[in-house]
Amino acid sequence: MMEICVLGGLVHYKPPSPSSLHPHFLSKTNHHNSTSSSLMSSSVSAECLSSSSTTVEPPSLLVFSGGTGFNGVVEELKKLTTRVAHVLPVSDDGGSTAEIVRVLGGPAVGDIRSRCLRLSDESTSEALAVRRLLGHRLPLDPHEAKKDWYDIVEGNHSLWDEVSRPYRETIGAFLVYFQNEILRRPNERFCFSNGSIGNFFFAGARIFFQSLDAAIFLFSRVSEIPCDSLVLPVISTNDRLTLGCELQDGTIIRGQNEISHPSSGTMQTVDKRHCSTCALPTKIKRVFYMSSEGNNLLHEVFPPVNPSVLEQLTSMDCIVYAMGSLFTSICPSLVLLGVGEIISSRSCRKVLLLNGTQDRETSGFTASCFVTAIADALNRTHGDPKFRLKNPPRCYINTLLVPKDGQVVVDLKQLSEQGINDVRVVESVRDPKHGILFHSSSLINTLAGLVESRVIL
Repeated sequence: MMEICVLGGLVHYKPPSPSSLHPHFLSKTNHHNSTSSSLMSSSVSAECLSSSSTTVEPPSLLVFSGGTGFNGVVEELKKLTTRVAHVLPVSDDGGSTAEIVRVLGGPAVGDIRSRCLRLSDESTSEALAVRRLLGHRLPLDPHEAKKDWYDIVEGNHSLWDEVSRPYRETIGAFLVYFQNEILRRPNERFCFSNGSIGNFFFAGARIFFQSLDAAIFLFSRVSEIPCDSLVLPVISTNDRLTLGCELQDGTIIRGQNEISHPSSGTMQTVDKRHCSTCALPTKIKRVFYMSSEGNNLLHEVFPPVNPSVLEQLTSMDCIVYAMGSLFTSICPSLVLLGVGEIISSRSCRKVLLLNGTQDRETSGFTASCFVTAIADALNRTHGDPKFRLKNPPRCYINTLLVPKDGQVVVDLKQLSEQGINDVRVVESVRDPKHGILFHSSSLINTLAGLVESRVIL
């Protein structure tokens, strides 16, 4: 195990090797720096096969989403099926994720951490304790945040009270490793304000293994997500990724945070789904990835899609485009080479969950505008001509689910012209903070009915 000694806020330790971590978590893995992108799915699938029965398998879904919009229905979805591949972007540059990326580099893991926590086990008091620990956020005040952090990393915080030794040693080792990585960069003062303990654990594991996939696997084991659920970064990388967008008037905006909810530069909590930030000057034409240097189209880059995402797309019973920030949560996963090709070739259900409220990215959009944006992203319509597809929208979406009384106008005539005639209204709830949302159980019941037949007429 990692030998830890904390003296005056400085952490001294003997680094562990992967094999020295508690066997409760790592006995079924062989993590090294060469961990492949298929490690998580293959290892977990093997475990599930050993416990499978003769009963009919529940439906399988692949969900494109961000870390916020779809989280509210994840618990309800587990009642229908746990055979779900959650595909998430790694380009969020806001909140505590931004501070980690600024100081330590690497991809943004906030959305992945958020989904893993939503999927985590809650069946025992210890599972709940681990979930509370990894879901804990430090205070906004920087001094209070730093004190809270040291109480946690030194093992003195009350959050550890119901955590057993195997979990305590494994989680603590990577939190200490994260702290040490910060201390190795004395010229970069790290701000712990509003920091996520789960993000810190994730970052420590990713840097140690030099593998995002290995970090996801470890987090999944520690939080005990269902063995047949996958949380997949759409791009498997150890590098920082920057999202850019081009507006209809040619303006280029750099960074996901600047596109969706620009802030004043102070640390604050932001509700991405219901932000009062002023509207964009013109509509978004496309999103794309930019290098870490420069701020114009000459610096556009084309990272490869995670092969595990393409593998899952070929076999799922249903593909879902979740509600959330259309251009910064959904489209970043769709513009990558290979995604549109596979989705257009499938004859399964392809369901768009329409937002119940408008946001900065989709002000004035109708339902058909959402469809057009998704089809354009998958076709790469406004990108490099040699990479473009010309598939009609119906190749990517064949069913639209609409929350009752939502703000987005459902223009049935235009949808029909796009080849989308299966439009269904689902019960909704009005949230005082987030506006109109799908009623979770009604949404999942509707999805269950859609995938039961597994056949699209």
